[in-house]
Amino acid sequence: MGTKSLKDQNYLFQSIPATEWERLFEHLEEIDLPLGKVLYEPGTKMRHVYFPSTAIVSLLYALENGSSAEIAVVGNEGVVGISIFMGGESTSSRAVVQSAGRGYRIKSSIFLEEFNRAGPVMHLLLRYTQALITQMSQTAVCNRHHTLDQQFCRWLLLSLDRLSTNELIMTQELIANMLGVRREGVTEAALKMQKAGLIKYARGHISILDRLGLESRTCECYQVVKSEYDRLLPLKMAV
Repeated sequence: MGTKSLKDQNYLFQSIPATEWERLFEHLEEIDLPLGKVLYEPGTKMRHVYFPSTAIVSLLYALENGSSAEIAVVGNEGVVGISIFMGGESTSSRAVVQSAGRGYRIKSSIFLEEFNRAGPVMHLLLRYTQALITQMSQTAVCNRHHTLDQQFCRWLLLSLDRLSTNELIMTQELIANMLGVRREGVTEAALKMQKAGLIKYARGHISILDRLGLESRTCECYQVVKSEYDRLLPLKMAV
């Protein structure tokens, strides 16, 4: 794969200047990211940084009783493993592939070396981290103050923004784990959306039929997050 076509796989790649890109691209390894694959666990040393291209990765916080809740999603707009360049080799969250696809990884040591040059890559990653923190903060607000239907719409839209298609491969059980709710609640919300003609759901496959309809039913949290990504990462294509 040529450097140009590889750059098109992830929006952060597109934002890296030519000189820095020449240093990095030969170290990138394309990998499969199957549904449910765990990229890292809490407290473990993170050996790679991941750039999804057609997959979506969920950052989850797991409780001692085994339950979990999603704190952010990362797709072709971003990178998984910000702890590497934010001063730590591990994190308290868990990274799991929530929608299967492909992506790229690079050894943490190589990526950290580029970050520590304190050049364009560092500034790009700090802007991305600010956008990611906004998503995490807004997710916490949404989960506390908005209905499950609104949360489900927000989650669908954020996922859709991070894919190049209108299709999601996702089980109701996994969605429930992401949102930190009962599976029955997700089933009810999905049926409502399907009855309204917004989505089609069958056997873990979600097709988005009416994006504008989803946007009209979600809360303001979605637009807050999207606006911050668009502001901080101007090369990210508007949906």
